[in-house]
Amino acid sequence: MHVALTGATGFLGLRLLRRLLDAHRSVTVLAHAGSGNALHRITRFFELTGAPKAFTAGLPGRLRVVETELALPRLGLSERTFQRLADGLDAIWHSAGSINLEGDLPELRRTNVEGTRHVLELAAAGRRTPVVHHVSTAFVAGALREGVAYEDELDDAHSFENAYERSKYEAELLVHAWSREHGRPALVLRPSILVTDLPPHPELPAHPLLVVERILRDARRAADPVEPVPHGPPRVRMVGHPHGRLNLLQVEHAAEVMVRLAGLPPSGGVETYHVVHDRDVPVPTVVALLERLGPISVDLVAAKPDAPSALEALLDFYPGMTIYLSHRRRFDDTRVRTRLGPSAVSAPVGLDYLWSGLAPRGEALPGAPDIPPAALPSAPYA
Repeated sequence: MHVALTGATGFLGLRLLRRLLDAHRSVTVLAHAGSGNALHRITRFFELTGAPKAFTAGLPGRLRVVETELALPRLGLSERTFQRLADGLDAIWHSAGSINLEGDLPELRRTNVEGTRHVLELAAAGRRTPVVHHVSTAFVAGALREGVAYEDELDDAHSFENAYERSKYEAELLVHAWSREHGRPALVLRPSILVTDLPPHPELPAHPLLVVERILRDARRAADPVEPVPHGPPRVRMVGHPHGRLNLLQVEHAAEVMVRLAGLPPSGGVETYHVVHDRDVPVPTVVALLERLGPISVDLVAAKPDAPSALEALLDFYPGMTIYLSHRRRFDDTRVRTRLGPSAVSAPVGLDYLWSGLAPRGEALPGAPDIPPAALPSAPYA
């Protein structure tokens, strides 16, 4: 089986690539044109994460890199190159996309929606019938803030928290339309927020919480000259619910689950799976992490303050960062647990784990008590 993967140099894509190389002799990497030497970046990731030397030395012979432009017809390739690529594929993994929570909809549509359209065109253009594995997000559930989001649900009844969620929803609609038109199966994989305990490194891709850390750092730097705080961290009021919860999942576990699901016999049509943690992380744990990152002191409030401080006003420019502190929904993953059994369950994600993926190597979390996911009772699964 010959497999192609988009997004192979991304936070999730690198872990997917590792799993795919365990299962297949070679993988075609559909890399973003002009983004640098994809093979070098992939090799450096495996070197930095402790892969055996024999494995990294063999990568040039196992990876075929094709530079593409997702937003362009035929992925920016010539007609001949596009057709040759399409004719040689048995499976396509589409993991590339923009995760910019602050992006505008036209920008996000170019990458997430049109990019998906062009990948689907690739899947339909060849002599073979490659299976499509589309990486979406559990957050296509949109602004459903309470209750249960089910795997077979795909609608815009609750609207969306941001343009990113809408763009991923629209991309899923394309997958369903493609499957109906061509009578072909497709796999939609919806991960939650992916995290790692691997310490930051300039040659490793950033993950969502590192982006949050950058936003907090930049906002503090900009606000301090306006509102200097003589003693202790500044107080920040954030809209959130003290009994809220977020679903955070180890990226390595997510990749393993996705590849295992892809290896199961398809049932026909579009199969959708929530690749999520079985226990949510309570909002107080996330708040403790934000306070350490700031450093700030967070007060959860029910509504935006009428007279925000300079720091609060700056952070309000990034609503995607904190909007989920009000969520109390959970993601049903009955299908995943039915197909994979107990092996679908992942290790706990607590404050110490999250801090390990943000702090410089060797820096321990100073004196902050860990609040395990079990601190917030979860409703029984349906």
